[in-house]
Amino acid sequence: MVHNVIIIGSGAAGYTAAIYAARAELQPLLFEGSQPGGQLTITTDVENFPGFEHGIMGPQLMQDMRKQALRFETKMIQQTIVDIDTSKRPFVLKTDTGESYESKTVIVATGATAKLLGLESEMKLMGKGVSACATCDGFFFKGLEIVIVGGGDTAMEEATFLTKFASKVTVIHRRDSLRASKIMQQKAFENPKIEFIWDTEVIDVHGVDQDKLTGIRLKNLKTGEESDFACEGLFIAIGHKPNTEFLKGKLELDDVGYIITKKSSMATSVDGIYACGDAQD
Repeated sequence: MVHNVIIIGSGAAGYTAAIYAARAELQPLLFEGSQPGGQLTITTDVENFPGFEHGIMGPQLMQDMRKQALRFETKMIQQTIVDIDTSKRPFVLKTDTGESYESKTVIVATGATAKLLGLESEMKLMGKGVSACATCDGFFFKGLEIVIVGGGDTAMEEATFLTKFASKVTVIHRRDSLRASKIMQQKAFENPKIEFIWDTEVIDVHGVDQDKLTGIRLKNLKTGEESDFACEGLFIAIGHKPNTEFLKGKLELDDVGYIITKKSSMATSVDGIYACGDAQD
């Protein structure tokens, strides 16, 4: 069977594409991947989505979007696309279970995953004091002392943004200088609420037994000295990785792996394949 359109990814972009395609009676097939709902399923309150005056929980928003797509008869499969033949149409897509599907059109909405520290304790406290999205969660840290990990533009931008809410923001960076652009560095250095700890990394997150963040364990990379640091919020800002590994050599990607689309368009380098959401450059 050749499908009219296959959508890869089940975040906000994927579900939105499914709703529109289904309402156009294209009978879309959507592959949800290993984490149905995408990154918003690990976000607590979402305050910046239109239509919810008092905010909405991330998992609830994704569940509602999923139900809406299903109501218009989108077919969903909880498998991950691991390969796609873009050399001819219909396109042939292969899943992690070894099955193949054909489609006239493909919409890639695989998103991007925030890079994390890789600590078990970090994952257990995600949404409970640990976050990878300052704009999503900053509001909930009013008057609190928080930490942000990173040294690039994103980290400096988020550190500056978080000073609107937090009483103090401590930037922890594993080097002795920032990678951020000069203007972003200047803004951060001149902000009286921002302090810096250099040559240091976070090696553990405290508070798992209390089900909320209470502090972090630090290690100075030059001296090897370890110490505890009390904080009520930990924001990870060490970048994102687009979920496009399976598209290398198939579509035009930038140096990081984001899908390059045509100007003012979602069309990719291959006719009939489109990209939307955080996977798009």
